[in-house]
Amino acid sequence: MKKISIKAYRIKSNPAFSIQKAPTRIDLEADKKEIEDELRKMRRKIAQLQNKIYAAGTPAVYIGIQGMDTAGKDSLIREVFKDVNPSGIEVYDFKKPTPLEHAHDYIWRHYLTLPERGKFGIHNRTHYEDVLIARIHPQLVINQKIYGIDSLDKITPKFWKKRFRQIRDFEKIQVENGTKMFKIFLHLSKDEQKNRFLRRIDRDDKKWKFNAADLKERGYWEQYQEAYEDTINATATSYAPWYVVPADDKPTARLIVAKILYEELKKLKVDFPKLSPEEEGHFKGYKETLDSEL
Repeated sequence: MKKISIKAYRIKSNPAFSIQKAPTRIDLEADKKEIEDELRKMRRKIAQLQNKIYAAGTPAVYIGIQGMDTAGKDSLIREVFKDVNPSGIEVYDFKKPTPLEHAHDYIWRHYLTLPERGKFGIHNRTHYEDVLIARIHPQLVINQKIYGIDSLDKITPKFWKKRFRQIRDFEKIQVENGTKMFKIFLHLSKDEQKNRFLRRIDRDDKKWKFNAADLKERGYWEQYQEAYEDTINATATSYAPWYVVPADDKPTARLIVAKILYEELKKLKVDFPKLSPEEEGHFKGYKETLDSEL
């Protein structure tokens, strides 16, 4: 199997990221079984690291996943994290904001669900929706009833630059307060999205996931690509990096994401808590008490 270098997927500020040049498929020179076997090994390693993080109670680990419809967000979460202790992980799937959420700033609902220290927090769609979907459909910004933003002509390029700055600040606060951040963009081709929509329509167990609105959004494909490119370039930082992962082949995408997480998390200086000599001394007595039981 071809070696996976996570540096190939991490976005740097220079040169600027080009979404057209980024591949949507990569050949690891391995068959599906080999890739899935490697994923099983990798996710066990991730689970072992998470056990240490959970026991140590630090850091918090945030994993935000973005991608076009059918990019494979749900299945990636299921397959990459299935070995992690459920006590140490929380997953949130963000849909249309509720009236309560609309009454606050756009980051508020995401802030409430950030992981506590010692846990993994996975966001299926993230605070970036408000510089992606909202950019394609600016009426969504008007619906937020932001003071001073009461017409579409006030949603200028300057408005989006301000939001990018707000997001960078938000993420920097999290990192400076003990959160390790991963931002994953599952990069899907338009042709592959078409194939996946067709499979949804043909399968009884998938039809429920299909929505006619998905086809309408597909009509904005080029605008979304431009929005993703601008967003990634504006918010790819050293402290909260973006990883752009080819998503046309799901098993490969899952393995690459798992590799990214493992390689970065193993750098953390965390381990199971060490007992003091006095506490260690008590264990002899605990063992004798248990061994003496009838």
